[in-house]
Amino acid sequence: MNRRFVVTGGPGGGKSMLLEALAERGYRVAPEAARRLIKERLSSGLPPRPDPVSFARAILNSDMEQYRAATNNEGITFFDRGVLDALYMLDLESALSRDEIASLVGAFPYNETVFLLAPWEAIYATDSERDQTFKESVAVFEGMKRWYARWGYETVEVPRAGVAARASFILEAIGHPGV
Repeated sequence: MNRRFVVTGGPGGGKSMLLEALAERGYRVAPEAARRLIKERLSSGLPPRPDPVSFARAILNSDMEQYRAATNNEGITFFDRGVLDALYMLDLESALSRDEIASLVGAFPYNETVFLLAPWEAIYATDSERDQTFKESVAVFEGMKRWYARWGYETVEVPRAGVAARASFILEAIGHPGV
């Protein structure tokens, strides 16, 4: 079994808090690259994002590094977004050919079950790293759902519930209930 699980979706769905809860339960978590890159840019006095292609390439490089780091880990790793998310961004910009994308999808496989969190208006808020509107967040969510399915992944929507219930839902789905 591939022990690398992606948690993805649109901004504002509660991914970060959910992944923190999984980490508190002893699971390894790979944080989202985009937020870190935006924070680094802002702290350097730069605009939050460079051009879309440069931003997506930086995210892709970071995600590939995190993936490789998880290779040495025998346990389960939950990824706050995955290599495919960055490839989706690059595809939107026509920055890679389908063959290049297919090669990278094949080189960085995750567990076939991908957990998808829909944007949740009740908890949605913008901040210095999240500047998308709720409508844009919904569009990203729908795009991720189609994108992962296109590459053969089964997307499982995590129900809107409290953080602990969401973490339990994911752990039960992967056969780790009660952990």
